[in-house]
Amino acid sequence: MHSLATAAPVPAALAQVDREKIYQWINELSSPDTRENALLELSKKRESVPDLAPMLWHSFGTIAALLQEIVNIYPSINPPTLTAHQSNRVCNALALLQCVASHPETRSAFLAAHIPLFLYPFLHTVSKTRPFEYLRLTSLGVIGALVKTDEQEVINFLLTTEIIPLCLRIMESGSELSKTVATFILQKILLDDTGLAYICQTYERFSHVAMILGKMVLQLSKEPSARLLKHVVRCYLRLSDNPRAREALRQCLPDQLKDTTFAQVLKDDTTTKRWLAQLVKNLQEGQVTDPRGIPLPPQ
Repeated sequence: MHSLATAAPVPAALAQVDREKIYQWINELSSPDTRENALLELSKKRESVPDLAPMLWHSFGTIAALLQEIVNIYPSINPPTLTAHQSNRVCNALALLQCVASHPETRSAFLAAHIPLFLYPFLHTVSKTRPFEYLRLTSLGVIGALVKTDEQEVINFLLTTEIIPLCLRIMESGSELSKTVATFILQKILLDDTGLAYICQTYERFSHVAMILGKMVLQLSKEPSARLLKHVVRCYLRLSDNPRAREALRQCLPDQLKDTTFAQVLKDDTTTKRWLAQLVKNLQEGQVTDPRGIPLPPQ
């Protein structure tokens, strides 16, 4: 068993004590009386303990305790009575689940147990209070950690669930941070060939995605955010890889992406500028122009 001594130049004895503390807190998750403090301490330490995820997953009763924390606040969702204290506590549990979701040894089992579905009721909430915003953002963080791994099994799992409409709703009406994570999740689904095919399979799916992205571009032209714009442009660029979507985007790509609306926002962002230029180029290719410069439909 490797100790934390390898992570930082601390005395072996001290590292061992820290290790013992981790074991103690994991044990304390099983008891409702000691769970709240254990959640707080472990969520603070999750970055510095590389094998925390397998320890949480394989220890007796731990995942059940974390799920109990999640289920316990379902009654506070509707009507929306969630307090800051409740939100902080469950978000510490979610932080530990995010740790399990992103670890290569535990990710497959995490998906096989369908644990992400326990978070979907939180993504359905619409209350704008800070406890709810924090809850949605942290829940999105768990899904974001899953898609960041670029694993096919993650996309396959998510496509069997309602994650796309949930993300689209948050992209339309969430806080800027929540919108950014939700758009990142959609982007990662689109970048996968299966995900792109799924979204472009029916006109309804494509048009829902295109409509929300269009609304976001309009909103971003009034309240710019370079980070959010980057993800939106990447989603459009990826959609343009699909022939049917490309055809539709020729009609519905927002003008703000074709003119100089975002020139100032993107002046130092060479990557997004390149993506935007490529998107416009993709939409122009294959179009036949008559002598007066009017695009004609391909014959």
